[in-house]
Amino acid sequence: MSISADPIVPTSGGGTDRLSVLARVPGNVRADVCAIAGRKVVLVEFDESDPAPPLTSEMTTVMGAGVTHAINEAIPFVLIVNSAGADVREGIAPLAGWGAVAAHMTRASGLIPIFAIVDGPAVSGPALLLGLADVVVMTEDAYAFVNGPMMVEQFTGVAIDKAELGSAAMMSSHAGVGAVVVPRRRDAVDAVGELLAYFPDSASVAPPRHDRHDPADRLCPELADVLPESSSGGYDVRRVAESIVDDGSLYEVRSGWATNVVTAFATIDGRPIGVIANQPIALAGTLDILASQKAARFVNTCDAFGLGLLTLVDTPGFYPGKDLEWRGMIRHGAQLVYAYGQATVPRVCVVLRKSYGGAYIVMDSKTMGNDVCLAWPWSELAVMGAGQAAAILRRGADPDETAAFIEDYSERLLNPYVAAERGFVDDVIEPHETRQRVAAAFEMLATKREALPRRRHGNSPL
Repeated sequence: MSISADPIVPTSGGGTDRLSVLARVPGNVRADVCAIAGRKVVLVEFDESDPAPPLTSEMTTVMGAGVTHAINEAIPFVLIVNSAGADVREGIAPLAGWGAVAAHMTRASGLIPIFAIVDGPAVSGPALLLGLADVVVMTEDAYAFVNGPMMVEQFTGVAIDKAELGSAAMMSSHAGVGAVVVPRRRDAVDAVGELLAYFPDSASVAPPRHDRHDPADRLCPELADVLPESSSGGYDVRRVAESIVDDGSLYEVRSGWATNVVTAFATIDGRPIGVIANQPIALAGTLDILASQKAARFVNTCDAFGLGLLTLVDTPGFYPGKDLEWRGMIRHGAQLVYAYGQATVPRVCVVLRKSYGGAYIVMDSKTMGNDVCLAWPWSELAVMGAGQAAAILRRGADPDETAAFIEDYSERLLNPYVAAERGFVDDVIEPHETRQRVAAAFEMLATKREALPRRRHGNSPL
């Protein structure tokens, strides 16, 4: 549909497949209805000029109209940013303008997929808009920050250049802003096209079902050799995920940030899903503040757009430390609890090895409401491991007594069959069956409909 506030006209030389919103408003921003990877989107794009243009009130008018049109058309919104910040010559007008854009994007959040591409600078207000996007793609030469090097030095006395402060490398590894980093703008648009394949046009329709080229009942014999002999040995959980999901479909996001948890889009039997997995080769797969934030945000994104959740669990618990506790481990850990607790999409959990303590609960346990919980035969579900329990309950015991306690504790409490008898695990399966069983679970859950109580909104532990 077209709306009177957003006239749609053909762009010069663009034919009928690329139409502009507010085409005659002056400025270095254009808003087009066009196709990316065959998907209809609203694309709001800053010019590739160098130096990047300042943000004027006219430009924000076009940006806001683009978001509004995407909401009304119920199609994804893509924003390509290259801006040096609000134009100081206009005073408050551009500030009010990008504030209005932020309000429009907030209204769009959870209704339509929002993608942002940073190609050049994203400074001050435009930088904050990135935090409202579902996925941010950055080019290698891009940078983003709220306060630039000059302000940092004036207020802190620390001299820093823009690359060290907000380069794509820094924003993807330290800040968690850049979900994907690519060389050029064209590559960034291609990346958005790939990501669009996992998303519906809007939250009111189901995600697209893809061609089923990989048999749903395919066995995974390679998974028998993934885990090391030592229960404390590391391995790359992405190997497990790649074996379970459709061949070649795993698309990891935020791979450089909070590496102790993996978040990725994928398909199972052609169905788009989100994968959340503890990563044993980083901090032994423990959960800390950043990992909790990363996983919670990803769970929320998948739940908003109807993507089922596959959670792969192998964690000894929350990472201990005074610093984490003082920085709010309770609040941030609760973000992941809240995200899973309110998710209504199909949820399948597979315990690969360890699932201890509070981390057992927050990694989509049966208590948190998962629909299907599977466990490998050697997995351990308990408050803590046998060695930790011995250190507490058999403090001062001789080595023989300690060894006997550990053996008894492991046999009575740690094995998954005990958890299954109590209803916390639906079935204990062999690793090679995992894809087959996970695909069957998502097939069974395809018609799941879960309604939350009517309310304004929950009070998320931000």
